[in-house]
Amino acid sequence: MAETQREIVRGIAWSNWAGTESTRLARIATPRSEEDVAEEVVKAAERGLRVKAIGAGHSFTGVALTDGVQLRLGGLSGVTTLDATRGEATVRAGTPLHVLNDELAQLGLALPNLGDIDRQSICGALGTGTHGTGLRLTGLTGGVRGLRLVLADGSVTECSPKRDPDLFQAARLGLGALGVITEVTLSVVPAFLLHAVERPEPLERVLEAVDDDAECNDHFEFYWYPHTDRALTKRNNRVDSGTAAKPLARWRAYLDDELLSNRAYEVLNRLVTKVPRTTKPVSAVAARALTGREYVDASDKVFVTDRDVRFMEAEWAFPRHELADVLRELKAWVDGHDEMISFPVECRFAAPDDVWLSTAYERESCYIAVHRYHRQAKGAYFDAFEAIAIDHGGRPHWGKMHSRGAEFFRAAYPRFADFLAVRDRVDPERLFGNAYLDRVLGP
Repeated sequence: MAETQREIVRGIAWSNWAGTESTRLARIATPRSEEDVAEEVVKAAERGLRVKAIGAGHSFTGVALTDGVQLRLGGLSGVTTLDATRGEATVRAGTPLHVLNDELAQLGLALPNLGDIDRQSICGALGTGTHGTGLRLTGLTGGVRGLRLVLADGSVTECSPKRDPDLFQAARLGLGALGVITEVTLSVVPAFLLHAVERPEPLERVLEAVDDDAECNDHFEFYWYPHTDRALTKRNNRVDSGTAAKPLARWRAYLDDELLSNRAYEVLNRLVTKVPRTTKPVSAVAARALTGREYVDASDKVFVTDRDVRFMEAEWAFPRHELADVLRELKAWVDGHDEMISFPVECRFAAPDDVWLSTAYERESCYIAVHRYHRQAKGAYFDAFEAIAIDHGGRPHWGKMHSRGAEFFRAAYPRFADFLAVRDRVDPERLFGNAYLDRVLGP
């Protein structure tokens, strides 16, 4: 068995990217192969320690916390095999999305859809149900064709729609509860360009046309700025074959995405945190300062936005046609309370899928995400949004802040009991458990 490359530590403090969750680890391991992963799992079980694989720590919940052994899978990175005829690529589980995007681009390929952050590892993104926007496209989990996992007894297994299909259905979005994913086979498509059109619009005009925009664009999303009646819309559509790329000028990309969206935005959020009464005028200025832009670039360059300003986030999925009602109720709450919200509210869409724990399971979905600057108090904002979400049939994103427990999810997901049955089969001793999983799945 390969020698595991690892740093052995005891009682080390760890927190996630946003600082919303923290723990103390018994030790950290950095396996370089599937054999190393299996060895670490077996040793942890022998010592009575629990195990969790970690990606980039971008989840806002405690889904990846452990008080035992943290497996950092950065050594398991890269595309291993490619089947262009079937449109499939097999990828090591620790591959960061930005690395995967670059490797696929070199092969003339791309993922059909992406979220707006690419710092996560592929296993972390799949494990919590990361998605982008597009009413005819599923989240990343919908494109999984096969998996390799190390189970609690140290054995390695493969699953697919034809090979142990129940494990496959559960593990596509498995919350890290079933084992450690080491390889993923994903659906890929020929590389493509997107025509991006971004512009500010009145919020009510956006809500009145939201169904048409979701249906008529390959990818549609918008951001509402609380304490204002303004929104920023983004319409991204595939271009015809042979269309030339027309990326943003370097100065414009630097001005918009680095200076304004990151450096200046960090300064503004520090200001409103120290002086909350400045939030409304700052939001009004920011919303009015929005300008339109239009360009054509590679899909991942359009989908992904650099985000250096840290925040905490809650996101819920709803039946698609609930979006306008939910957002109007949220706006009414913000307008009627004293809490100052400096981050925009993000709204997106997704096609239905058949992944057991997917927030878009068997329904066309819209997503609404609320944020706060990481230095601010959580306040009542997230709780108010959650109450609205429950009233409209919402399902919370597994990697973003919420307070729901197993009984809620049993009612929300028709295949929840099937997922638990698979978990009982492959991890009866809960080697991969933690407090978050105890809450959302049951002990």
